[in-house]
Formats: sequence, C-alpha cells, structure tokens
Amino acid sequence: MGNPLWLIARRTFAEGWLRLTATLLAALGSIALIAGSLQFALRAQEAVAGSDASEYVRADVLVQGGTVDPDDPYAPPDGWVRLDRLTSRPDVAAAVGDATVTVTAMRPDGQAITAAAEGRTLLRPWVADPRLNPYLLEAGRAPAADNEVAVVRHVSRAGELRVGDTMTLTLPHQTRQVRISGIVSVQGRGAVAAGDLVLAPPETVRRAAMLPEGSWQSVWVKAAPGVSADRLRGDLARDLARDLARDLARDPARDPARDPARDTGRDTGREQGREQGGAATVRTAASVRQAQAAAAAGEGASVAGVVGMLASVAIFVGLFVVANTFGTLVRQRTRRLALLGAIGATPRQVGRLIRLEALLLGAIASVGGVAVGFPVSELIIRLFARDGFDVSASDAQYGWVALALPAAAGIVVTQAAAWRAAHRAAGVSPVQALRSSVAEPRERRWPRLLSASVIFAGACFWYMVAVVVRADEPPGPDRTFSVALMNLFGSLLTVTGLAVLTPFFAGPLGGLVGRVGTLVSGETGRLARATITRSPRRVSSAASSLMLGVALLASVVLVTMSVQDRFREAGRQVMAAEHAIASTARTAEGAPAPLARDVAAKVTGAHGVARAAVLTRTEVTLVSPQPDASGREEPGAAGSEEAAEPFRFQVSGVEPAGLRDVLRLGGRPPALRTGQIALSSAVMKERGLRRGQDLVVRGAQGRVALTVAGAYHDPSHLFADQALVAPATMDLLDANAATVAVLVRGGSTETLARAVAGVPGVRVLGRDAYVEAASQSLTRALRATHSFVGMALLLALFGMATTVSMSVAGRRREFGLLGAVGATMRQIRSIVRWEAATVVALGTILGLVIAVGTLVLLHLTSGSSYLRPAPQWWLFPLIAAGAAVATLATSALPARRAASVPVLEAARAE
Repeated sequence: MGNPLWLIARRTFAEGWLRLTATLLAALGSIALIAGSLQFALRAQEAVAGSDASEYVRADVLVQGGTVDPDDPYAPPDGWVRLDRLTSRPDVAAAVGDATVTVTAMRPDGQAITAAAEGRTLLRPWVADPRLNPYLLEAGRAPAADNEVAVVRHVSRAGELRVGDTMTLTLPHQTRQVRISGIVSVQGRGAVAAGDLVLAPPETVRRAAMLPEGSWQSVWVKAAPGVSADRLRGDLARDLARDLARDLARDPARDPARDPARDTGRDTGREQGREQGGAATVRTAASVRQAQAAAAAGEGASVAGVVGMLASVAIFVGLFVVANTFGTLVRQRTRRLALLGAIGATPRQVGRLIRLEALLLGAIASVGGVAVGFPVSELIIRLFARDGFDVSASDAQYGWVALALPAAAGIVVTQAAAWRAAHRAAGVSPVQALRSSVAEPRERRWPRLLSASVIFAGACFWYMVAVVVRADEPPGPDRTFSVALMNLFGSLLTVTGLAVLTPFFAGPLGGLVGRVGTLVSGETGRLARATITRSPRRVSSAASSLMLGVALLASVVLVTMSVQDRFREAGRQVMAAEHAIASTARTAEGAPAPLARDVAAKVTGAHGVARAAVLTRTEVTLVSPQPDASGREEPGAAGSEEAAEPFRFQVSGVEPAGLRDVLRLGGRPPALRTGQIALSSAVMKERGLRRGQDLVVRGAQGRVALTVAGAYHDPSHLFADQALVAPATMDLLDANAATVAVLVRGGSTETLARAVAGVPGVRVLGRDAYVEAASQSLTRALRATHSFVGMALLLALFGMATTVSMSVAGRRREFGLLGAVGATMRQIRSIVRWEAATVVALGTILGLVIAVGTLVLLHLTSGSSYLRPAPQWWLFPLIAAGAAVATLATSALPARRAASVPVLEAARAE
C-alpha cells in the first residue's frame, strides 16, 4: 500500500493546493520563527563568547597593581605598578604599561556607537613595541598626538567612520573631540572579548586613568629568550614581594598586614591559583586569556539560554497553529477519507496517509522556513540593537546546528501537529461517505476531560515549582526571572488545556450568541446558531488560535503596564528634582550611558537653578566582615573550608548638602562625611550589618575602610538602590566612577538645554522621562520578549485567519444549498459574521482569563510590587475590539466568496 499511499498524497497536493498552501504558510512561518530565533542565539553566542581575539596574545606575563577580582577577568586591578621596576630586568625582553578607562564613543552627528555584544568601549594605550603590539593596522597609522586615536574595526563599521573622521569621546571627567588616525583588528577580529577598543597615546590614557606618572594599572611583559612564562611569573612575584618587604622596613606604616582584610585578600588570591607579589598580582597572560574565554563562554551560554526560552514560545505557537490548521484540513476531507475506508483502506493506512502528507508538508516548510529565518534573525538583531545589545559584528551561521536543527524541528512540529489529525482520520467510518453533508460526529467527553486534566496537572506542577523557588531564593532579579520562567511554562500548558476544552465552551456560547443573533437578525441568527452548535470543533479551532493571540498580547501588555506604572509611581516619590541631564547613548543594559562630570558646572549657574547634584555610581566588593557559606556575616569565617560567594553591591555618590533637594529617600539617610556609608535596609538585613559597624570594601582604588552611618531605602531602585556615600568617599573608592546623571532642582527645560547645547550626546529630561530611561536597564528582559511575542502574535493571528478561511471555504456546498433554498448573499455573509462573533467572544474571554491569571500568579509567586494585578479598565474593551476587528477582517473575504457559490456547483457531488 506504500505506492498507492504516495499516489494519493501526491494527488491531494495537486488538487487541494490552495487549502494546503494556507497550512504550508502557517508551518513555514512557525519554522521561520524557530530558525530566526536559533540564528540569533548562535550569533549572540558568537558575538559574546565566540571571539578568541585577545589583546594579551603577544604578552607572556601580566603584572597587575594591587589585587584583581577573581570572578571578573575584565575588571581593572585596584592598584598600580611602576613600569621602571620591570624594564631593567635581564629576564624581561620588553614591557609596556596598560590602563583602561570606560568611555562612550559617538559619531559626529552625536549618535552613540554601541559596543559589541555585552561589552564596553574602553580607552587603552597604543602599544608601540612590535614585540607586544597585538593591533594590526588595516588602514591609517598609529595615534601620535593627544587628540588622535585608532579604533577597532567594529567601531568604524558601527559608527560608519573612516580614517580622518572626527568622533566624540565621553570620558569620566570631560568630553573630547578626537580624530581617527587608524583602524585596527586583533587576531583578525573586529573587537576583543572585553568589547570595543579606542587606542590613544600612552600618556593620554594614563592621565585619563588618573594614575601617577610612570605608573600603570598593569604591565605587559615579554620574557627574554629561553625564559618560560611560568618561571618569569614566579621570579617577578618573588622579587616584587622582596621589594615590598624592603620598602616596609623603611616605612612600617605601609604594612598591609596591619589590615586583616588585606591578609584575607592575599589568601583568597592563592586559593584562586594566583601569585601576588606584595602590592602586585602576577599572572601569566595565558591564564588571563583562559579566564576571559571561560567568562565569555558562560555569558554566551546565558544569552543563548534566554533566547532559547523565548524561542520555546515560538515552537509552542508553531505547534499550536499547525495543529489547528492541519486538523481543519483533515475535517474538510472527512468524506474522502471515508471513501478510502469504503474501498478497503484500513484505519492504519489512512493514518499513515495523513502522516505522509504532514511529512511532505513539513519538508517543504522546513526548507522555506530556514531560508526565511535569516531575514527574521536580522530583524531580531536590529530590535535588540536598539536596546544596547548589538551582535551585528558576528557573521551569519551556516553550520549544521543553524540549518539542520530548525529543519528537523519543523518536521517534528508538523508530525506532532498531525498526530491528533491522523488519529481522528483513522477513526472515520465508511458510512460517512454516503452522507450528503459532513456533520461532526458526537464524540465522547471523557477523553478530552482526561487529556485536559493531565495538562492542567502539568501546569500546576510548574506553578508549584515557582512557589518553591520563591521560598528558597533571596529576593532579587534572579528570583523574579526564575519565577517568571516557571510561570511561562505553566501558562503555555494552561493555554493547551483550555484549547482541548474549547469545544465544550463553543456550543453554549454559540447558542447564546445565536439567541442574540435571532433577536437582531431573525432567521439568519437562528441559522447561525444551528451551524455553530452543530459543529463546535470548527468554531473552537479558530477560537483557540485567537485565544493564544489574545493571551500573548494581553499578558505582555499587562506586565509591561504594571512595571512601568510602578516605576513611574516610585520614581515620582523619590526624585525631587524636576529635571535630569542624561546621555543620549545607552549602556549594554539599555540604561543611559555615563556623562562627563564637567556637565554639572555648565548648569550650576543657569538661570533659576537652585541645585545641581552629580549622581555617580560604582561597584565594590565587601571584603570584611566576610560571609560564611550560608551567607551570614561572620568576622571569623575567613578560614572556613567552604568559601561563600563574594558580595558585590553598587554604591551611589551624591553631595549630602543637597541630597534632600534632589532625592527623597526613605528612612532619611544621615548627612554623610568622608569615610562613612549608608546602606539600604535590604542590604543591612541580608548581610546582618548594623549601624556603627566598620566595613572594608574593595573598589577600583583598592581597599577602603568605611563606617556604616545609617540605613535608608530607595523604593524606585533607580537612584541609590544599595548604598550611598559622599563625593569625597566616592573618589576614594573610584576616582573615575560613572556619572549617571546630573539632577537639577529649579530652572526650565529651555534654559538647561541652552546650557548644555555645546555638549554632544546630552539631553534634558523631565522627571517622568528620566525615570523611564533609567528603568530600562531593569526592564531589558521584559523588552527582549516584545519582539518574540510580537512575531508569535502575528503567527497566531495568521493561524486564526487560516483556520477561518479554510473553514468557510470548506462549506461551499452548504452555503450554495442555502442559496438554492432562498437565502440571500447578505444573509449568508451574516451567518459567517455571527460565527465570527462567537470566535471573538470565546477567544477573547479565555485569552483575557489566561493573561490576568498569569499576572496574578506572577504577583503571588514572585512577591514583587512591580507585578500588580490592577489593570486599567479600558484595556479589556480595547483588546476585545482589536480581536473583533482582526476576526471580522479575516472572515470578510471568505464570507463574500461563500455567498457567491453557484447553485449548480453546490449541487455537484464532491
């Protein structure tokens, strides 16, 4: 029977290509979304972790000042080292100084140049010694003057810059105009693992990093011939320690042993496999490259995991849409399948026929979907680049994973979608071939109820996992993300369970709509009611696709509105300043990029300005007291066998004298003096700290001893979420701390705009506008879902349109016979519209129930005040109106065609 099955399948494709085209397009769209998501994930992973380019490729040993963060290989060291201590050694062939300063690069038109994925734009010194220089000039020459720079290839491409062009650099303390003297690559790549590089003369970088003359954050060392990197590392570590001991003999006040935190830091360094030579950390360049590669690989896997989670929505929607359209296609061929049974085909052969058709359909759709997936991935890349996550530097992927995996997924999806249809087709009895019309047979209720119960049990399992995650994990973004992921899986299963039960809802609701139609349209409404109640599965197929679309749209809108409303409310509560000066550029997280500190001086004397406060921010690590493995602070826990995770937190800096003029923080933080720090109540509780306690933290300038002056809280999480210090203390922690914004009390928007008119890439924002811009770093994960959900929504609506069109087109005989007994074209179109009204009512109600239920469960399981089930009343009628417009628009053309069916064609046998 294999050959006859093939012939029947081929004839089905030849005769019913119009109906199959709709199903084919639905499958193609699903596979395109899957392929595009996978292509984006692979390109993102390559952009974040796939580059093996390293600026340390020619160096053998790195001597880094002070200590380094073992968990962040990209972070600069917290001290400095003198270059002349290394250049005179016989075992050193060459040595050059290195320093990094985070900057923002802008094109001449003021538009910021987004760094390569998840990276930063760093100002670094040009390396003149060819023995250590990793930069290959592709155009131009090396920078020589103070206002000249060379840029990596990604900067020139992303900014559309060439040699000789001028660009703007925003440094921590000033904004400068520089000219591009050259374009370079590193090991054939356009960027390095840390991000983009802007290379300037060494002294220019040293002054920007605020380092003493002759000192650098790090020194790249090339070993002399015959000296191995490991041997040179050991010798340098020993000799630097001896030099430190000699210096301490002359000046005992410099002894780091007097600070227990420094001893702890050295012990931790040895546990990490590093050798510290007193005031310096000595490592091989190969170990640094390996650490960067490992960190980038982990980051790339994290990005791929997030994109994979979003791609799972695409797979689910594709499976859902193809299952609906394929099921409708099989229902339209009930009489033909019955005829096959009448002439001797067994149920197993009929099922194999459906699966064979699905295989052919899936193969064609897979090829087309993989091809369409490339432009879909480009669209996703552009959407993500607008939020600061730019992976355009990576190339399109053509490996077997990028091509074969979505193609195989397409075939699996179509086969899975056709399984139910094949099972139903195998159950068609031969007697149905003798019926003049194809009425749906009465099916047993318990299989649907049992299937739905199993699916709902699976949904409850994921919801319970979310509850367990909330109980075990501490509050924070990680817990909220995990809870949201569990709720996503539960909601997808809930949608599936309700889709299984929609035929039970279609009959009663269709009867209600039919009664309304009878009151409005008389006999036409009665006919519509009869057709709806006679074939509930036909209505439920379209309604379930609409339900999925409404659930996707409403869920995203409800969560987005809840988060934005809460940020707006909390921002108004905290921000007392009427204006904020912020950058037009964005960081990789989507928040405004840092400003230069000299912007504050430009607005301080502006007319009407009562207060202009600079808001700075840096990240530090708590050194003492150290946490034990359970996370509680124990001063004597430094020697515990199981080391706890280091606690990093953000410190904000603002002038205490004008704090209350620009910020209204809860708990009224005290007026801070140099060496004092105020901590948020959440940090105080989590770390078990108290007022008056002494702390030691490690910042960009090294270890600093601080005293806890008090507690406060920032309900907006935007200005001083974890800690607060005075500007003098901030300079001790990080002299180049990022200037987040300049908060201004008084003045007008026009006056402030004129004051900063000469500064490129700067804008004046009102209170609400700045809160919205600042909150984008915290809502990036939510914005990332918009593009995926938008495309999935279009796919769901296309599936609904396809199902409605196929359903109406498959009833040409029925509509033609109605015309033969006297029904007018207007009445036939009215019948279709009343059926569409049932689809709208059923799909909208179920979709909104799922969306509201999802938000309620998110609120309960996450405990976040930013996920509040308090939607605006106007949202529901607006979504219902949109669903009605979409459904009626998709049914208008099929209804017109159905009403024009000739009577003779309707009377002709199939």
